[in-house]
Amino acid sequence: MKPCEQTTAWATLGGHFEAHGRELDLREAFARDAGRCAALSFEAPEIFADLSKNLVDTATLRFLLELARERGVEARRDAMLRGDVVNATEGRAVLHTALRAPPGAAPFGAEVHGVLDEMLAYADSVRSDWAITDIVNIGIGGSDLGPQMVVQALGAYGHLGQRLHFVSNVDGHDLMPLLARLEANKTLFIVASKTFTTQETMTNAHAARDWFLSQGGQHVERHFVATTTHIEAAAAFGIHTTFGFWDWVGGRYSLWSAIGLPIAIAVGAENFRALLAGAHAMDRHFAQTPLERNLPVLLGLLDVWYRNFHGFASRSVAPYHQGLARLPAYLQQLEMESNGKRVDEAGRALPFATSPVVWGEPGTNGQHAYFQMLHQGSDVIPVEFIAVKHPAHSQAEQHRKLLANCLAQSRALMLGQTAAQAAAQPAPTAAAGFDAAALAQHRSFPGNRPSSTFVLDALTPRSLGALIAMYEHRVFTSGAVWGINSFDQWGVELGKAMCNALLPRLKSGDTAGLDASTAALLQRLSS
Repeated sequence: MKPCEQTTAWATLGGHFEAHGRELDLREAFARDAGRCAALSFEAPEIFADLSKNLVDTATLRFLLELARERGVEARRDAMLRGDVVNATEGRAVLHTALRAPPGAAPFGAEVHGVLDEMLAYADSVRSDWAITDIVNIGIGGSDLGPQMVVQALGAYGHLGQRLHFVSNVDGHDLMPLLARLEANKTLFIVASKTFTTQETMTNAHAARDWFLSQGGQHVERHFVATTTHIEAAAAFGIHTTFGFWDWVGGRYSLWSAIGLPIAIAVGAENFRALLAGAHAMDRHFAQTPLERNLPVLLGLLDVWYRNFHGFASRSVAPYHQGLARLPAYLQQLEMESNGKRVDEAGRALPFATSPVVWGEPGTNGQHAYFQMLHQGSDVIPVEFIAVKHPAHSQAEQHRKLLANCLAQSRALMLGQTAAQAAAQPAPTAAAGFDAAALAQHRSFPGNRPSSTFVLDALTPRSLGALIAMYEHRVFTSGAVWGINSFDQWGVELGKAMCNALLPRLKSGDTAGLDASTAALLQRLSS
């Protein structure tokens, strides 16, 4: 198969961009085509997507779909879902989709559902244990970001009698202030580490156990459980209750596995199964829907269009629902750890860019922080708005204001405001003698800035599962087009190795063999 940049479709897209794509004006596009919104809106399980405010036309989509086919995206997708070894650098299958499939519908079904049933039964026993008031999940990366994001998003479904906390940073300022508010014999700790060797997680776990014992805590085996495959190491720690998973579950794809234990405790077995069912519905959409209407595929191709042809280096995610406040952080790991690669699967240095920087905050907070740059900054940054039609609260007027802000921001990004339009409006007070024409320029907006809007009817376990799975498959699609391995993460290993080498030096002060900067900093920090 030809490398991405050597395909016919890539060359066609380049010519199309120079001839039409670079100058596409959204305002003119809507004026010319009354059916644009309908043509560029898509339905997937639990999600309506309006992609009409993006810098594409029907020709752009046609050429992008040709690229997907020329790069074998469908065959790669089917290989992943079959359980083929698609993570070649680690010699692993990639089967997070099997974690949410019904019994018999995916590889390893019996094993998956055996662990799932045991984990959910344990979660329900914790939910009914009146003696446990606080649950602390100790993990990092995928063992923290996914469960934390979901628990917050599904707060309306939470267990009112118990509080869930998440600790990830090895910085003691994360763990110790939390422990000061807890009672040892009323707290359950979940240690989430596949190998039971993750430095940050095990450091925090040992500190939590030391605190537990120092506070008169009894029965470590009752107050500590683990989600791990290393049962012997957990037993040596004093943990007898463990829930395992498999090497084909990547960390950033693991919230559907036993790593989701805090989710199950928070929302209960029925809602956890609904979360899985929503994700499975999106899996079926991804697997079976023709590419022309396949939402994750279209989004992944849009990412390629923006990153490689427009040169947009980042994408902002703006969920207009406070429950989704941690979604941008979750997506940072999902996308940037998956597709932040500079070589293809064969180890060839890529001559084009891959993962964009993903960032954001929930609306309306972001409007009063970074939206200034989105509207008037020198960089064009595509924005993704997520709107939820029905809130989980009774404040109807507040929700209308929230939705109005969401709609207004995407409209303002597209339409902008000319200097003439600004000059025609009542002028604010300016410094005496400040030039009126210059002031109008300050109040002008270029517009034609792209955005997508996703609409959920309500934020439920099922719709959240579908939303997360949509993002997972989107990342897969762009990675498949680029020809990279979206499932390894060697980029985190070098820093870990250097940390282990530097750790004893902070105690000894030894700087032999270090570069001058690191040596000077080590001396300053260790003295």
